[in-house]
Amino acid sequence: MKIIDWYKDNFEASLSGRYLTLNHIENLLDSYSTFFDINVAGTSENDFKIPIIRLGTGTKKVLVWSQMHGNESTTTKAIFDFLKLISYPGIFLKEVEIFLKSYSFTIIPILNPDGAKLNTRENANEVDLNRDAKNLSQKESRVLRKVFEELKPDLCLNMHDQRSIFGLNGKFPATISFLAPAANKKRTITPARVTAISYINRSIDLLVELIPDNIGRFDDGYNDNCVGDFFTTAGVPTILFEAGHINDDYEREVSRSYIFYALAAMFNISHFSEVKSKEHYFKIPENEKIFNDVVLNNVYISNEKPSSQICLQYREVLTRGKVTFELVIDSINEKNEKLGHQTFNLEGGSVLINSQEKLHIGKKVTSIFDKRNNLMLI
Repeated sequence: MKIIDWYKDNFEASLSGRYLTLNHIENLLDSYSTFFDINVAGTSENDFKIPIIRLGTGTKKVLVWSQMHGNESTTTKAIFDFLKLISYPGIFLKEVEIFLKSYSFTIIPILNPDGAKLNTRENANEVDLNRDAKNLSQKESRVLRKVFEELKPDLCLNMHDQRSIFGLNGKFPATISFLAPAANKKRTITPARVTAISYINRSIDLLVELIPDNIGRFDDGYNDNCVGDFFTTAGVPTILFEAGHINDDYEREVSRSYIFYALAAMFNISHFSEVKSKEHYFKIPENEKIFNDVVLNNVYISNEKPSSQICLQYREVLTRGKVTFELVIDSINEKNEKLGHQTFNLEGGSVLINSQEKLHIGKKVTSIFDKRNNLMLI
């Protein structure tokens, strides 16, 4: 698979980790100014500039935006991997040439720079921009709408991260998920959705070769306050990308690569241009909330049943310009209801959490000690 070989040596190594702001991409935007048209689409609520990148001369117009949720940076990294492929195609020279003649891309790499700086989902006014499609109460929402109305795109790509809680088929992590949003409450398969699904199928054709059990589909319940639903209602094919979890990839460097592969395949720059199955999209499973980051099964808790399950989740914390992870107790269940990315079976034994037996939801966890085996687990 030549696209994988290219990626190993050529991904945009200057971007890494979970914390990604305008400062991190500033030098890249300067360096790409010789390849692409780079400008400013508008400003955020805190008056940060919202950059916009344009490339290609084709008739098929594509609008892409990432970090609508400020703390969801994986797809932004993948977008710059994709831009590097377009700038330095190497063995994909012919494919990139065809791509640039076929498509005109407009990319907003960080739509929510205030949230990116704060490492929050919402913007500076604590508004979720992906629930502001109708009200347009925020400057960032109005910037996106203005670009949309002026461009009149043929396809939109709405790029996001999904939490590590999502899984598939009751046992696999959801590493990358797609959605062709509904255009109405009946979830009708409109022409816009048909087009979106056809593009998604191109990506799945490649991804099933790499992570066949980790490709998911988001629920298509309709909400016209969501941007993707709103644009699909307007007749514009829209695709939601969700970068998720796999193994211990909390920095999302592995899932980043799968977003890149999905983009390359979607626009025929991967040597996987033939769609083998038109049914891919409807066959991939829907996301389920079945995972926690750490799970302790069969734990004895004082005054509780000995078969209790303790579920813990990492919480992102911005510390000195870097995202770190704090473990907190998410739930305590009577049965082993959740899967863990990391799982311990206590076999009826008890634990000390932070050297204490007392537990409560939301408790910050710095250590977990297995009393039965005299072993430090975390």
